[in-house]
Amino acid sequence: MATQNDSPKQNKRATKCSVFLYNEPNASQSMICHSEFFVERLRYEKPQVFTDLVLSNITRLIDLPGEEFAQLTGDSEPRLPSSSSNGFLRSFNFLKRKEKRVVFGAPLTEEGIAQIYQLIEFLFKNLHVEGLFRVPGNSLRQAALKEMLNAGADIDLETGDFHPNDVATLLKVFLGELPEPLLTHRHYHAHLKIGELTLFDDNGDKTNVPDKERQIESFQLLLMLLPPANRSLLKLLLDLLHHTARNQHANKMSAINLATMFAPHIIWPKNMVARDLQGDIEKLNNGVAFLIRHSQKLFKAPDYIKDYAKAHFLGSKALQSNDDMLLGSGSDDGSGAAVASAYPSPSVRSNTEKSSESLSYTETALRELYQQVNSMPESAKKKKLIRKFEKQPGLTPSAESRSPFTRRHQRSRSFSGIIKKKVLGSQLLVGKENGGSPPSS
Repeated sequence: MATQNDSPKQNKRATKCSVFLYNEPNASQSMICHSEFFVERLRYEKPQVFTDLVLSNITRLIDLPGEEFAQLTGDSEPRLPSSSSNGFLRSFNFLKRKEKRVVFGAPLTEEGIAQIYQLIEFLFKNLHVEGLFRVPGNSLRQAALKEMLNAGADIDLETGDFHPNDVATLLKVFLGELPEPLLTHRHYHAHLKIGELTLFDDNGDKTNVPDKERQIESFQLLLMLLPPANRSLLKLLLDLLHHTARNQHANKMSAINLATMFAPHIIWPKNMVARDLQGDIEKLNNGVAFLIRHSQKLFKAPDYIKDYAKAHFLGSKALQSNDDMLLGSGSDDGSGAAVASAYPSPSVRSNTEKSSESLSYTETALRELYQQVNSMPESAKKKKLIRKFEKQPGLTPSAESRSPFTRRHQRSRSFSGIIKKKVLGSQLLVGKENGGSPPSS
C-alpha cells in the first residue's frame, strides 16, 4: 500500500495524462481513449459488476446500516420522513400530466433534458443578473414559456421576450415538478451520511471539521449510481450553479444561497414541507452547497475505479505496468494489485483531485445525452431529437414567419449547433495502428 511518504512527483506523473492508446483485440485500428472510457464501458456492459464495485467502496467510506443500504441498492423501498401534507392532489395532477406526455411533471427523459437545456444555455449568458434564482419572474411569461417547452418548441430566448428571472424560476419549477427528486429518494440517507463525515484528531476522536476529501470521494461514487438521465441533468445544473456562485460579486448569489433555493427541488422528498424535515434542513442545504462548490470534481471516477475497470477488460498486467500501481507495491508477488487499488492512500487521492481534465463537465453531460438519444429505439421521438442535434441554423424558418415568442435570430451558436459541436468534438479519436495520432485541431 502507498504511504504519505510516496513521492509526489511519482504520483503526479501517474495521473496527469487523461487519454491513452487502446487496441481492441482483432481490430485493425487503435483508439485514443479518455481515461473514463473503461469505466463507462463497465457501466454499460457489466452493470452488476459496476454497481457492486461502487457500492463496496461507498460502504468503506460511510456507515449505512442494513436498511439504509437496502434502500440505496433498491432492495427496499425508501423510508422517508412522514409528510404532514396530503399528497393525493399532487398524485392526481401527476397522472393527468403523464397522460399528456409533456415535459413538466413527467418522468425525466432525454427529450425533457434537451428542452430544459435551452433554459440552462440562456442562463449561462445572464449570470450577472442580481438575485438570479431568488427573484421571481413574471407568471404570465413563465406560463407561455412553459407551454412552448411542453410542446417541444425550439425557442430563441435572446429575443428579449423573456427576462432571465422568468427562465430561472421556470427551471426551478421543472425540477420541483419531477415525480422524484433529481438526486432520488433512494440516495436520500446516503447524502445525509456524507454530510456527517468529519476529520479525526490525534487521539482518534471525531472533530467538527468536515473531511472534504472523503466527502468528495463519497459523492463521486454516489453520483455514479444515479440513473443516466438524472446524472446528465445534474452535471448541467451543478455546472450552471457553480458558475453562478463564482459571479456572486454581481448577482449576490453565493453557493449557500443557491443551495437554499434548490435543495427543496432536487433533494427534499416529495410532498415534504420544512416542518417535516426538522433538523435535516440545514444538513441538506449544506450538502447541496457542497455539491455546487465542488461540482468540477464530482463527476470524475476515482483513480482506483478507473484502474479496476481497465484491468477488468485488459487484465492485471495493464495495471502492474502503470506508475500508479505503486498503490500495490506492498505485495511482492503483485497478485493483490487490483484489490489494493481499491484503497488508495490520501496522498494519491489528493493528487487525483488536482489533476486536470481536458473536457468540461457541461460538454461531458451533453455528450452522454447525445449517446443516450442515439441508443433509443427507432421512433418518431428519436428522429425529432436527432434533428434537434443536427439541424443547421440556415435550415430554420425565417424570423418573420414566427410568432413573437418563437422567432429565431440567425446565430452562429444555435442550441442544436452547440450540442452538436460539443458532442461530436469530444468523441473518441481514431488513428491508424503503428503511428496513428489524434487529428490536429
